[in-house]
Amino acid sequence: MFDAMLRPRTSPLLDRMASAVDRPWVTPDRLTGLNLVMGLGSAGLAAAQWWFPALAAWLLCRLADGLDGPLGRLRRGRSGQEDPGRGGFWDISADFVVYGATVVGVAVGATAAFGAPWLPFLLVLFSYYINGAVLLAFSSIAEKTGRQLDDGRSLSFLGGLAEGAETVVVHSLWLIFPDRAWVIAAVWALLVGVSAAHRILAGYRALS
Repeated sequence: MFDAMLRPRTSPLLDRMASAVDRPWVTPDRLTGLNLVMGLGSAGLAAAQWWFPALAAWLLCRLADGLDGPLGRLRRGRSGQEDPGRGGFWDISADFVVYGATVVGVAVGATAAFGAPWLPFLLVLFSYYINGAVLLAFSSIAEKTGRQLDDGRSLSFLGGLAEGAETVVVHSLWLIFPDRAWVIAAVWALLVGVSAAHRILAGYRALS
């Protein structure tokens, strides 16, 4: 919901940060790998009920995810090369793994520590599954039919109620308030489900 509004404000900062880390040994693919490692680390720390280390790992994971794209664009602009799409594929693959793992990690930790019910977290995973399927299906068909939505990212993203910024906030709230994580998850599952329904309708209309 807030991504379209935040992107013009955060892009200059991320571009400056990408320039600051632009070193031969720092590559976009390695930043994506760092995103994956820190995301899995956050999931493991949450499962072990180390909530604030898990929060730190989660935020570092999201920072790495925010920098891989700007660094890739910076280097392509300097070299004049076309984007082969490999980085975008690696990025979205890592994100899907991280989102799923962090939900499971929080669910395991919250259940062990506070007796939280699993159902809200299962519903979050279900809603993520639907959103991911819709995103990939729309992007693929839009590419084939020449109806891409180009906002600088590798895939055509349909806007919705629950997007990247909201996901960062909600996953952080789980780790700050782990005793209420299942309540937050229940609300989040509803919002992501509504967002998925909206994306299905928006995608159908965009491809009509």
